[in-house]
Amino acid sequence: MPIKFQPSQTQHVKGKGKVTQNFYIKNIAKEELIKYINDGQKAKIKQKCRNELDRRGVKIDWVAKSDD
Repeated sequence: MPIKFQPSQTQHVKGKGKVTQNFYIKNIAKEELIKYINDGQKAKIKQKCRNELDRRGVKIDWVAKSDD
């Protein structure tokens, strides 16, 4: 089963019935994954994001926050 970024959502679409939208981490944009690593709160999801970026071959350069 693929790794999820957030829980699935079920919507009712007129004429189709229930439609489930899945949020698999492989379908999330690179910029959104990096943003979640910087601003997100859950450590488990941050690790999933780092693993996905590593799988894609993206190198992360860690920089300390500056106190301005």
